Amino acid sequence: MRTLRTFAATAGAMLLMYAGTTLAQGIKMPAPSPSQSVKQDFALSSVELNYSRPVKKGRVVMGDLVPYNKVWRTGANSATTLTFGEDVKFGGVDVKAGKYGLLTIPGAKQWTVILTSSLDVTSPAAYKPENDVARVKVTPVTVPVSQESFSIEFEKVLSSSMVLSINWDKTKVPVVITADIDSKIMSQIDEAMQSDKKPYFQAAVYYYENNRDIKKAVEWIDLAADQTPDAFWVWYQKARIHAKAKDTKGAKEAALKSIELAKAAKNDDYVELNNKLLATIK
Repeated sequence: MRTLRTFAATAGAMLLMYAGTTLAQGIKMPAPSPSQSVKQDFALSSVELNYSRPVKKGRVVMGDLVPYNKVWRTGANSATTLTFGEDVKFGGVDVKAGKYGLLTIPGAKQWTVILTSSLDVTSPAAYKPENDVARVKVTPVTVPVSQESFSIEFEKVLSSSMVLSINWDKTKVPVVITADIDSKIMSQIDEAMQSDKKPYFQAAVYYYENNRDIKKAVEWIDLAADQTPDAFWVWYQKARIHAKAKDTKGAKEAALKSIELAKAAKNDDYVELNNKLLATIK
């Protein structure tokens, strides 16, 4: 009998030890609101976004799970943050390069989107209006299909503008972000043109794509083609630039030269691009 009692006591102690060890170790499970980090190349630097993604799970989102007229961390768990690598305009408001908290005040007909210098706001009580860096009024857009997981995305990303889109359920809240890169690039071009290695190709294409002095673009692309006579992509850009300058003869000659070089390099994509361009040159 004593042996049985001893065994039972020993077994009980071992079970408690095992249970204690299991509880101490914990059980790894998926996060209910998984975090996401996004780094988007933009303008002459990048924008970084860090936030968590709550899930709808059959609940009423806007006006309930996300209350109207109260500060929302715009996500879950830790504070949502945005880091700009250069000065931008956020919804038309000037914002210096740096890291900011992203907050919103949702409304049925209008949202207020806020950038704050506070990086730890996770509740309305922690919000301090005096730390606002930008405060933008945005009209929400109703979308036809419900989105289960909350998301913040960068959309319509162009060289100097893009849209920060806040999305959940059937609501989308877009904020336009822009950067003034033209003056910076023009300054770089002016400086580079004083050096020994002049960036004729890059400068010509930039002038062409941004409606700058087309005569200067022609001059530079011709010099670029002289420097790299076998570069079919340079000749293609030369054809485009001459076409814009109304030099039909020069544009056709450059496009045909680009086709010849592209065929030799077995690059069918540029052959097709040039043929399409030729079809537009009258």
